Amino acid sequence: MRVLILAAVTLASLLGVASAQEPPVLQTLDYANTRYSELAQIDAGNVSRLKVAWTFSTGVLRGHEGAPIVVGSRMFVHTPFPNLVYALDLDHDGKILWRYAPRQDASVIAVMCCDTVSRGLAYAEGRLFLQLADTTVVALDPETGRVLWSVKNGDPARGETNTATVLPVHGKLIVGIAGGEYGARCHVTAYDQASGKRLWRAYATGPDADMLVDPEKTTELGHPIGRDSSLKSWDGDQWRIGGGCSWGWFSYDPALNLVYYGTGNPATWNPAQRPGDNRWTMAIIARDPDTGLARWVYQMTPHDQWDYDGVNEMILTEQVIDGRPRRVLTHFDRNGFGYTIDRATGDLLVAEKFDPSVNWARRIDLDRASPTYGRPVVDPRFAPGEADEEEVTKNICPGALGAKNQQPAAYSPVTRLFYVPTNHMCMDYEAFRVSYTPGQPYVGATLTLHPPEGSDRTGAFIAWDGAKGNIAWTIPEAFSVWSGALATAGNVVFYGTLEGYLKAVDARDGHELYRFKTPSGIVGNVTTYQHGGRQYVAVLSGIGGWAGIGLAAGLTDPADGSGAVGGYAALSQYTAPGGQLTVFALPE
Repeated sequence: MRVLILAAVTLASLLGVASAQEPPVLQTLDYANTRYSELAQIDAGNVSRLKVAWTFSTGVLRGHEGAPIVVGSRMFVHTPFPNLVYALDLDHDGKILWRYAPRQDASVIAVMCCDTVSRGLAYAEGRLFLQLADTTVVALDPETGRVLWSVKNGDPARGETNTATVLPVHGKLIVGIAGGEYGARCHVTAYDQASGKRLWRAYATGPDADMLVDPEKTTELGHPIGRDSSLKSWDGDQWRIGGGCSWGWFSYDPALNLVYYGTGNPATWNPAQRPGDNRWTMAIIARDPDTGLARWVYQMTPHDQWDYDGVNEMILTEQVIDGRPRRVLTHFDRNGFGYTIDRATGDLLVAEKFDPSVNWARRIDLDRASPTYGRPVVDPRFAPGEADEEEVTKNICPGALGAKNQQPAAYSPVTRLFYVPTNHMCMDYEAFRVSYTPGQPYVGATLTLHPPEGSDRTGAFIAWDGAKGNIAWTIPEAFSVWSGALATAGNVVFYGTLEGYLKAVDARDGHELYRFKTPSGIVGNVTTYQHGGRQYVAVLSGIGGWAGIGLAAGLTDPADGSGAVGGYAALSQYTAPGGQLTVFALPE
């Protein structure tokens, strides 16, 4: 079912009406979130000869997540706040054709968790789409940069912001929102691509009608969720400020007509203030994009005590599980477990640790006859905030930024392996009582981040066998790998490092084939495209995101950035802020 987006879209779509067959151009390269390209001009045998073809400075010095997209002979580049968009002419050495500079109130920066990043643009049916930091959803004319329509998706005064990209599907634009650290009650919304009219909105918490669930037809692990499934799992009206934000990635299965995404942490971080499972935060949700109705849900971390947002990407592939071909969803959660799930039914097939340091839970219960089937078996030694809110719980692994954050993994149908950028970081966690005030932080915990005991590194790049649930090979990294991966038909996998290296490794065994030091740390996603018969590889560099917030925002207190400033203090010895696109190609 994979829909490949290899920048082969014709320029005619920019100059007239898009054809009905024209696929969208996405940050994820395809609807399935595989981040796999069938381009093979650059391969394992020649990638060592890559040279810089050209560069472009964005003029912004904060974390550059996401990637440029290419439509015909035009490249569209985005930036962090203030969310500039540039249209570059690939036929004339990246000449700037137009720039879009939205006006946003700078006060939104103060309520953006973990840097002012943006994961960029999407293109469909002759329009460019993005959601700004202040939650304004915008459609642009890709030929001129003119605003076709815009609509506000949330309210920064209540702590609602945005860092994510959007998903165009079936004439609709699917968007999420951020704000779990401010007590936002979060939702996923569909807008009409042509007009910006709101079509449906599904909340993560609250009454069934608000969440667009059918208590008899929406299932979890094969069973109807039942009436008031969310309301019964919260104390009183806590669900009204309960978080559950979807600020990560979306995927789509055309055959099943289902959109998949994850929901984030419950608010507050202090678990003692919100007894219960806190549904449907920390969950994977499959929805019909036409109606918004949820087909199935699965909560990975009930009553989250660690801030393990479940928003990481859902990768859609076909795998042989126990001798049977299955259409599955694979998800590398912040909680450190890699999940393989039947994407039609929500049946849990595999759930194993993808970082060996994970200790908050011993395992996921996979006994279908067990009353706790699908739930984590929590180690009480690493469960903070319940018995004594002000007691420090030490050496919880992973830390709050997860064994993997939003930085997307890739999948190769040739090797049948997933390539996963990971964090190798633990934390000490102290919960405290906090009161809710609209627009003010609603966190209720302090933490420090550090490597696992006995380790001097905080990251790794791994290959994962999703059918078996084990690591095929590992590349240790000094720092967390905060860049999105790219796999290609040339048996090459690309990723970037926080120090600023673009690296290419062999997809089969992980041995390094190439590296190049870009001007700043890489938290962007590597991408590839073809133009004029030549394959290019491109990556944004610009240190930032949660791991790089200290450098990006000039923070010095080790406790700032939810402990990231102290956890990544050594990073300042290797890189500095920047904002640059670097494009590579083989010599002509």
